[in-house]
Formats: sequence, C-alpha cells, structure tokens
Amino acid sequence: MERPDDVRDSDIAIIGMACRFPGADTVEEFWQNLCDGRETTTFFTEAELLAAGVGPALVADPRYVRAGQILADIEMFDAEVFGITSEEAELLDPQQRHFLECALTALENAGYNPDTCPGPIGIYAGAGLNTYLLRNLSGRFRHGSTLERYRLMIGNDKDFLATRVAYKLNLRGPAVNVNTACSTSLVAVNLACLSLLGGECDLALAGAAHIKVPQAEGYLFQEGMILSPDGRCRAFDARAQGTILGSGVGIVVLKRLADALADGDWIHAVIKGSAVNNDGGAKTGYTAPSVQGQAAVIAEAQALAGCAAETITYVEAHGTGTPLGDPVELAALTDVFLRQDVFLRQTGAGARCAIGSVKTNIGHLDAASGIAGLIKTSLMLRHRRIVPSLHFEKPNPDIDFDANPFRVATESQEWPASGTAPRRAGVSSFGIGGTNAHVILEEPPPREREPGVPPSDGWQLLMISAGSVAALEEATENLARHLRVHRETLDLADVAYTLAVGRRARAYRRALVCRDVHDAALTLALGEPDRVSTGQVADGEADVVFVFAHRLMENGDDTPLAGLYRDAAVYRDVAVFRDAVDRCAVALKTLGVRPRTPDPASLLRARHGDAVAAFVGQYALAELWTACGVRPSALVGFGSGDLVAACLAGIFPLESALGLAWAQAHGEPAGNLTPAAPRYPVWSAAVNGWLDVGAPVPSAGWVGPRDETPDAEERLALLLDGRRETSSGRKVVPLEMDPRGTRPDAGTRPDDDARHVWLATAGRLWTSGVSLDWSALHAGQGHRRVPLPTYPFQRRRYWVEADEHAFPATAGGTDAGPAPAEGTLRDRVETARDAERPALVIDFIQHQVAEMLGLDDAAQVDPDQNLFTLGLDSLNLIEIAARLGAELEQDVRASVFTDHPTIRAYVEKLAASQDLPGTGPGTLTG
Repeated sequence: MERPDDVRDSDIAIIGMACRFPGADTVEEFWQNLCDGRETTTFFTEAELLAAGVGPALVADPRYVRAGQILADIEMFDAEVFGITSEEAELLDPQQRHFLECALTALENAGYNPDTCPGPIGIYAGAGLNTYLLRNLSGRFRHGSTLERYRLMIGNDKDFLATRVAYKLNLRGPAVNVNTACSTSLVAVNLACLSLLGGECDLALAGAAHIKVPQAEGYLFQEGMILSPDGRCRAFDARAQGTILGSGVGIVVLKRLADALADGDWIHAVIKGSAVNNDGGAKTGYTAPSVQGQAAVIAEAQALAGCAAETITYVEAHGTGTPLGDPVELAALTDVFLRQDVFLRQTGAGARCAIGSVKTNIGHLDAASGIAGLIKTSLMLRHRRIVPSLHFEKPNPDIDFDANPFRVATESQEWPASGTAPRRAGVSSFGIGGTNAHVILEEPPPREREPGVPPSDGWQLLMISAGSVAALEEATENLARHLRVHRETLDLADVAYTLAVGRRARAYRRALVCRDVHDAALTLALGEPDRVSTGQVADGEADVVFVFAHRLMENGDDTPLAGLYRDAAVYRDVAVFRDAVDRCAVALKTLGVRPRTPDPASLLRARHGDAVAAFVGQYALAELWTACGVRPSALVGFGSGDLVAACLAGIFPLESALGLAWAQAHGEPAGNLTPAAPRYPVWSAAVNGWLDVGAPVPSAGWVGPRDETPDAEERLALLLDGRRETSSGRKVVPLEMDPRGTRPDAGTRPDDDARHVWLATAGRLWTSGVSLDWSALHAGQGHRRVPLPTYPFQRRRYWVEADEHAFPATAGGTDAGPAPAEGTLRDRVETARDAERPALVIDFIQHQVAEMLGLDDAAQVDPDQNLFTLGLDSLNLIEIAARLGAELEQDVRASVFTDHPTIRAYVEKLAASQDLPGTGPGTLTG
C-alpha cells in the first residue's frame, strides 16, 4: 500500500492484541464489558474465603472486604502446546503461564507466525509480585536441593518472563524484562517503540501480567491505604477512598506504521508518541505522586507525538480512585492542557476532553494496569466510541472541573470527530516509586486495498492446524462460527492469507478449498469429507517425490491437469508458470523449432499425446511447486516424463531435454548427448533404476519412444516404498504432475478449474506434512491480514497446593517419583540375572519420564525416542540422573544424555563406561 503523506517515520501501529482481564478471556469480551458499563468485581462468600485458606478471624473482621477482581481458572494451562512438561508446568509462575498463552494469541491476532516472520521479533514484558512462589512453593524452596531451587528460580523469577516467551515462540529480537511497579506495562510499550524505531526489531510484543494467589481472597481495609472500603473504585468521585487490586494479563503487538501499511496489517490504533520519566525527589515521599513529574511526561509525549493538546479528546487516566492520587493527576493534566490556552475559550461540555479509568471496571491490575488502559483506548479508537467510566456521581471536592478542560465520561457514546484532526487520546500510567509513562494514540488510518488490485474472486485454500484432535475440532468450529457471523465484511482471500502466513503448522491439520465465505462456513460446519482434507503429521516434515508421466495428455481435455495446462489464466496470472513456459519457447527457438503461433502458451495446447506439450506443462508445473517452497527429495519419470525428471535433476539442460522430447514426438534422431551427474536422486526409465546424486549417467537409453508401462501405479508404489527405506522413516509423499492421482484426497473433479485443482493439491500436500512457502504462493495478490479466531488452548490443571511444601526426602535430596516396583533399584539390579538388568534400569527411567510428562502409563514412554523431542530439557535429565543415582546409591552422570538422548542408549552407555551395581562394563546391555 502506498504510504499516506501524514505518516511519520516515528509512528507505531498496534497490529495485534490479547488479554485476560477479570470477566473477559478475550479482547472481544473485554470490549463488550466496557460498552455495557460492567463492573467485574467478585464478592466472595464466607465459605469461599475459608476454603481458600483465609483465617476465620480475618473473615469475621468488619474491616475485611470480601471482594476481588479475579481471573477464572488460573491453575489451568496448555502445557503441551508449548512443549512444557507437567512437572515444569506445576512449578511455573501462573503469571508466566498465562502471559505465554497471551503472547501466542496476540501474535496470531496480528497474523504473524514467528517461525516465518522475515525480521526479528522483540518482547518487552513485566510481571507483578509472585505470590504463587510465596504462598504455594516457599516450602519447596526452603527444603529443596540445589537443582530444585534452580528450577524454582527460573520458573518463578521475573527475570525469566520475557526470555521464556522468546524461547517458546522463537522470538529472535531483544527480550527484555521491565519492572516499574504500576507503570510496568506502559513503560514496556515505550521501550518496544524505541526498539522498533532504532531498528533492533521489526515486530515487538509489549505487555505485562499480574496474577495473585489465591484468587478467592479479600483484604483488610486500612484508612490511608490505597484499597477501597467496599471493593469499588470510584475514580474522580467525592466518595473515592481507594481502588481494588485485580489480576490480569495484556499484550499488544507493535510494528512501524509505514511497514504495517505496506504489509496489509490490521491496525487497531497508532502510537504517535510516548514518554517515560521519574518524579525524582520533588515530592512528599517515595510512594507519593508528583504533579510536576506527571505533567512533564504528558507534555513530553505530546511534543514527541507532534500532537497539540487541543487535538486530544480523550484521556485514559491512571485513575486509582484515591483521595490524593486523583486530584494530583487532574492537576497535572490541567497544567499541560491549559498551557496552550486552548480550552479557556471552550465552555461547552462537548468541547471538553473526556476522561475515564478502566480501574472502575476491572480494578487495579498492578503491572498490567497500563496495558489494560492502552487496550481499552485502542478499542475505543477502532470502534469510534467512548465507553463509560463507572461510579462517578459527584466530583472529588479537590478537583475543580469547572476550571479545567475535562469531563468524566459517564455513558457510552459515539466518539465525535474533531473535524480538524483524527481522533486522538492519551493514556497514562504512574508507578509507585515515581516512574511515569504516557502514550499518545490516534485512530487507525482507513483500510484500503492496494491500488490496482481488485477484490478477490475465486477459489481459496483455508488451513487449520492444532496440537491435538480436540484442539483441531474446536479451531474448526471457531473459524466456521466467525465466518458465519462476519460473512458480510470478510474477504475470503484475506482469511486464506492470514491462516496461511499467520499460524504455525502443527501436527493435526485440516484444509479446505472454497469459493466464498458462506461456502467456507457451511462446509467447515458440516465437515464434508469429500471436500475437507484432514491429516496428522507425526514427526518432522515429509519428503516429496516429484512424479512425471506422459499419460497426463492421453485423455484429452477431460482431466484436471489438462485444464491447468490449457487455462489461459494460469499462464497469464502466474508469473513463475509463465516464465517457465517462456524459457521452453526460447529453448525450442534455439533448436530451430517454430511453434504454430508466436504465443508461447501455444506449447501447452498441442495435440493429444504430444511429448513436447507434456514436457512443457510438467516442467512449468514443477517449477511452480518449487517456487512455492516444495523441494523434492527425489524425482521419478515414466514414459516421456522421464525427460522432465532428468532435466530437473540436472542430467540434461533444458534445451537438450526439450530437443529429445521434440525428436521423440516427431520420430527424428537426437544429437549427441552428454548427461551430467544428477543433483537429486532420480528414477529413470532410461536406465530402469535409480540414479543417485553424483552418480555417473549412461548416454544410452535416452533416445527412442517412451511407452507408459501398464503397471505404472504398482511400480510407483514400489518405488515410493523404496524411498521410505532411505528416508530415515520419514513420510514420503508423491506429487504427481497429473492431479488425477490426488483426486480422492483433495476432492477435485474433472470440471474443476485450474485454481481449484492447484489449491486442492497444495492442501493435500500440507495435510500430509509437506512444507510450502505460503508467502510466495500469495505474493503479488494484495492480500491483507485480518483478525481471526486464535489457538484454542486445551488447558489442564497444573497446581501445587499451599500445604505441599517439601519435596520427599531421598539420598540425593530430590523427589524420586513413583517407584516402579518394590525394593530399591540397587537391590533389584544386584539380584537380577545379567539379561534382566537393562530392562530394570530402563523401566525405572521410563517411570520418571512418565511422571514428568504427566502420563498415566510408563509404557507410553518409548525407550528409543529422543527425550528432548518428548519435551524434556537438560534440567529434567539432570533430575532423572539424580533420582537414578539415589536409587543406585552412587553418582550417575547426566552428561551422558547429551550424546545418548534415548533411555536405551543412555543405559547402554552407563553400563559400558562405569561399574553399576552388579555389573561390569557392558553387563547392563545384556
């Protein structure tokens, strides 16, 4: 998209958002609550508080406020999708768990897959006080071994929040932890913007988490403290006596605005400028706010944004509802806004700048409070609606609204345009200790399609993937529902593009070719098996074998491939295909061959059985697949397809291979041949066997007719079986240049057009485990990213109760896990026969691994599978070695796992390198 004139180099776009706030698990639910003016405070019963461990005397205290702003199910987490073991998940700070889920959700909301994002992605994040460690894990820390304390530290210290997300989501930009108390998340946004402007990253996540444990807990009201006596925050009101603490997580995805416009990103709002400062010592106390400090940061943000105060028509205040804090904040705002003498001449209520505080809805989220205000204001700008700030009836007597330019927004209303500038807002967040942050936001620019690119029309490929069958089904249902609800506003091509480039490809996959949004929603909901391709990818990517054959031209125009070759639109619109055909035309011209018409596409419209047409069509199609990221592991050629395979393998240059095809088609002799060694393994009919990479190639056998063998299908099956044996067990997928072979899986029909055939085949490849370059497939089509349903987490409970303090004691100071049988392992190894000893040790380790992975049956652990691919890390393996050593009553080295990462290999190496009980070198191997 062409850059508008008013876009500044310093403008930052908010292109993705995710949150979990009280009463809202999604951004959409949060917005609905704001529009409805909903307060999400939970008032607990006496029974709930007692069950949560609150003392009876405290619950009975009349000063005890039985209220909280809570998140539901904080103990629930999808550890599997992030490759985190059950044991690690239980010890992981809930703030880090939910921040990790929100980070993935935010990236998917923005439409970006971190594995394929072309530039580095940074993350700036913070968290509140870890009360899970204090309340539930403190005993484990006091009584644990060095290893156990180390694991608790990296799972619970704030230092590891950003870097854990970077590791799990493969973010390669700066990963920085930020902690400035209440202003943490807005300071993180400021730092992320600076990182983007400095070129350290091209995409940045910023946000914070604050989750307190337990959730069902009130607080003791104390006069002069920041918490309210009734569990309600009444910002700016005469009755204000404080706020209420809450739990929440919020993240935004940021990108330079010029880049976001060029890349067709969905823009929620624009950050025009931001600033951070500190009060210093110019205030009454360390925890007190400062008019001077707050006014300075607001003025600096406005100056950096290039936005005059008169153009800002809403301010999301820090708004804690404290008798001291609210008047200080309004005094600072008034000082900045009246410096420009703008509002002194404006007395009407409509001319005043609206203010509000999200804390009246969801409470004070500590480190995450600023991001809550930023997300709220971004949504208001996106929807052009001001939502109400709650519980305001009579102004705080220390705030003179008649003498300042502000009014409290008390009802939901359309956000009026100023007429001279876009809608703009300020967002404030001030931390205890004096670190202040302020951000200037602007409404997103109009979303326009790339000039010259018409709205999409035609078949599109939709792809869904998940880490489990249940997640795949839920993702399918969510997408179908979203398409049905938004069918009037969604462009199906944008949906297809976002799903292709904005999601990680996981093990369970589903693909569908459809023509419009209604068709897609209906087909996904019905799950039509003849149109929806579903598959599971076991381990790694599949190997692809390109298959070429002459038979594709023998049945005339009634096959999908014939339509693909002869569809003029394919040659016209698909540059890679067109370039390949043009190269063939040039090669034939060099050979002295003149097509019947000057149009190179005429090469594809030859008579039935023409070897040249078969060659050109298959060659161009293979080049197209290659350009889309499909790299063959081998090539197979039957009949005249043998020449295409030889050409693509590098045995013959294009000109020589086409010359052979021409000579074959017209019964003419071929010239001298000098075949080169192949670059790919290729099965050739010329030699009736495989030619390995670099192997010498005989000159004989390439000239003469190429008859299709009647048992080609059977021979292909045998050849592919042979390839599997040499592919280290990887799945081998044939990609025939004749799509008739793919029809049963992809739902193609003889009357389907070329694009449908092509996309159905691409979908079949992807569900079979083949990687494609989706950016290349969608290149030049002007598609845009759109918000779609994000990953449906399949959460389980991972929780250590507060009374589960110490680890069970063992000789090694670590939890030995479930014993696989009676007696110590040492006793059983010493009394067993030599042939039985390996199985005893293997069985013991299987039980430890099963416990760490949360498996019910140790037999589910394959002793020959790489433990790292199961999700274990070096700390898990150190612990396994410690448990094994404790059972054997001697030191056992964990370092052996590095080079021997399977259970069986580890046990064999231990036996060969050290004397275990009852063994000598090699004894454990049987």
